Amino acid sequence: MPARATTIARMAPSPSPLTAADILRVDLGTVFSPAGEPDSGVAYPVHGFAVTHPEGLVLVDTGVGEPGTTFVRDWRPVARRIDTQLAAMGLAAADVRLVVNTHLHWDHCGQNAVFTQAPFVVQRREYETAREREGIIWEWFQVAGARFELVDGARELLPGIRVLPAFGHTVGHQVVVVETDRGPVVLGGDAADSVDGFEQEALALATVPEDAEAWRAALRELKALEPAAVLLCHDPAPWHPRAARGPAPARP
Repeated sequence: MPARATTIARMAPSPSPLTAADILRVDLGTVFSPAGEPDSGVAYPVHGFAVTHPEGLVLVDTGVGEPGTTFVRDWRPVARRIDTQLAAMGLAAADVRLVVNTHLHWDHCGQNAVFTQAPFVVQRREYETAREREGIIWEWFQVAGARFELVDGARELLPGIRVLPAFGHTVGHQVVVVETDRGPVVLGGDAADSVDGFEQEALALATVPEDAEAWRAALRELKALEPAAVLLCHDPAPWHPRAARGPAPARP
C-alpha cells in the first residue's frame, strides 16, 4: 500500500502535563561532510528526540536510512538503529504514537519505516515538495501502510506538544515545542545546525537554506518564544537563553 496523507485536525491548547525530564535525546549516529566541501571531513552527530507523554510516546525525527544514492553515501553515514536505541533507553518502538519529521531530508526521516503504526506529522508544503522531487526520500516513504498527517502552520498535536513552522532550511521545516515545568523547550531539527549558529543567526558551512531570509526570521521568532532550551539535531549541546547562562565574558 503506498503512502497516504491526511490533514491533521486542529486541537485547542491545553495545559501541559510534562516535565523537562520527559524529553530524551536519541543518538542516531554520525555523518561526515563530503570531500570538496569547505568543512570536508567534519563529523556531525545526528539526533532525534523522544517525548514520553501520558497519551503516548512522541518521536521527533528518525535519523539516517540506507545510503541508497551517491549523495547520501558521500556523507559516510554511521547510522544507529532507532529501535535499538529506544530499547536501550527503556522505550519500545511499538509504543510510538506519533512521529514528527521536522523536515524531509535523508538524515531526519530515514528510519520512518520502523514506525508504520504511527502517523508521520509533516508540513503540507514539505510533503508536496518531496513528492514533486521524488528520489530516494520518496522511495523511503513508500512503505506498507505509511500515513502522513499534513499540517498547515501551527498545530497542537497532544496537550503540551505543538508544531510551529520554521521555514527556511527547507520550504516546510517545522519545530516541535514542548511545554514543560521549566518553560517551553524547542526541538529544533535543523532550524540551526549548531548552538552558535542559533545564537548568532549565522549560516554554518554545512547549512544551505532554501530561503535564507525566511531562515533568519524563523530563528528570531523562536527566540521570541523565550524558550527554556533549544535542542538541535546536529549539536549535542543545548541552547539556553543568556539570562540562564550568566553574563557574557568581559572584553579584554
